[in-house]
Amino acid sequence: MGVIKEFRIVMPLSLEEYGIAQMYMVTKMQQKNTTGTERVELLESRPFEDDVYGKGRYTSKVYRLQSKVPAWLRKFAPPHALDMQEEAWSAYPRCKSVLKCAHFTRFRLTIETVHRADNGHSENVHGLSKEQLAARQVEYIDIAIPGKDCWSYLVGNCSIDFSKFKSARIDRGPLPKGWQDRRDPVMTAYKLVTIDAPYWGFGRRLEQALLAGERALFLESHRHCFGWIDEWYGMTVQQIDELLQPNDSTLNEGIVKPALMMSIEHFRGESPLDGEGIYSKKSEVKSQQSVS
Repeated sequence: MGVIKEFRIVMPLSLEEYGIAQMYMVTKMQQKNTTGTERVELLESRPFEDDVYGKGRYTSKVYRLQSKVPAWLRKFAPPHALDMQEEAWSAYPRCKSVLKCAHFTRFRLTIETVHRADNGHSENVHGLSKEQLAARQVEYIDIAIPGKDCWSYLVGNCSIDFSKFKSARIDRGPLPKGWQDRRDPVMTAYKLVTIDAPYWGFGRRLEQALLAGERALFLESHRHCFGWIDEWYGMTVQQIDELLQPNDSTLNEGIVKPALMMSIEHFRGESPLDGEGIYSKKSEVKSQQSVS
């Protein structure tokens, strides 16, 4: 079964504000991280509709991540053999991303996200089986606590001290200990990461490295979302689309990270939110049906 871990990131935002914040954050980080050496090739982008997600956008991409490959992993394959293929089904407030590697055909990394207007205490929002629930690990990520490991440095640390931070434009912040239970509005991104790397000698190490990298990505990207609130608050989706145009001018985009890059598409979903920030009865259907 590999590794199953659910990260819960609570944000002092409404679902609607979070959508704008994420779009702005992804756009800004794309602009800051664009390089000429590593590329993201967009192979396909089209609307989709099914009984699980409703209406959204499907994308297929190839990530060329040569410099991101750990030195120990290069012993098992040359860097160019570690290109990642991603398929994503994005329809905010739900999305799913599946990453594979042609060189390691049994490797699979899946990230499924559900966004809800709560403080992180909803159980089994992904509809897992009893077996999956028994194997699942749950970790709460507090955006008020800065990342201090090498992964956060590589992703791009947010240096703001949220215990003292206060927005100049809206009554948000600071975030003292236990802020998740005392803030309104509040919402949570439930990110289920499933990694399967059944390879003797390095599979377990690869799973743990990827988990650490995803955790750092989730932490730092969400810290930036809130830290830049005075820049994005009051913006519309159309305004952020206009900011994004220079980055969308070619099919080859500057690299940020697969799980981060897909955020732009999934906030363009057309299905309405219900009171909990998820699709109502349709969302109870297992996610696997969306790709069958």
